[in-house]
Amino acid sequence: MDISQILGWTATILFSIMLLPQIIKTMKMKSTEGVSLSLFVIYLIANIIAIIYAFLIGQYPLIIKYNIAIITTIFYISIYAIYFKKGKKKL
Repeated sequence: MDISQILGWTATILFSIMLLPQIIKTMKMKSTEGVSLSLFVIYLIANIIAIIYAFLIGQYPLIIKYNIAIITTIFYISIYAIYFKKGKKKL
């Protein structure tokens, strides 16, 4: 494995886990206070566009990264919706 592949797979792993700290924090705090939903929506749209590009150029590390990013982003948006609704009920 050459340096470009090592860097590519390292970036893939890091980008794939980048949302986990926010997911964990939101679930622990049971609150979405201070979190921008628009960030996650834009991130989701960008990843959908990017996965199409990755398929077109046949880059498997990118395809894997964008799939994981899409899944974790949809998961986070779902968590956001749940805790946002719970937060509104308390008011």
